[in-house]
Amino acid sequence: MGQTIRFGVSLDSDLLEKFDALCEERCYQTRSEAIRDLIRGTLVQKEWEDLNKEMVGTLTLVYDHHHSDLAQKMTEIQHSSLDVIVTSLHIHLDHHNCMEVLILRGPGQDIKATAERLISTKGVKHGKLNLATTGQDLT
Repeated sequence: MGQTIRFGVSLDSDLLEKFDALCEERCYQTRSEAIRDLIRGTLVQKEWEDLNKEMVGTLTLVYDHHHSDLAQKMTEIQHSSLDVIVTSLHIHLDHHNCMEVLILRGPGQDIKATAERLISTKGVKHGKLNLATTGQDLT
């Protein structure tokens, strides 16, 4: 980690008031920590642009397990993606609906391709991929 450098930021008073409200809502102790998190978040999003880079993420799927052949199709897709699926968690939400959470790690293009195949499988009601970073290049 490099040395800490102070710099000034000029903001419209209305914008600063909204930022301070956000800082309080999210329990930031200082504006500096909130700004650091905003910068890190932007840098992580920038990392996602390079699909060759190693990424990590979670894929959340909600589906009706009674849907014809859905469980088998999802299992087949997951077995063909063992190189990026680290682990999975299966939860019974009610008599019909299940949630599956997959933790993924690998090249961005492989993670996204696996997520798209699972989300688009007929019978999946909702799917969301949340990418993160390995943190290797963040300070």
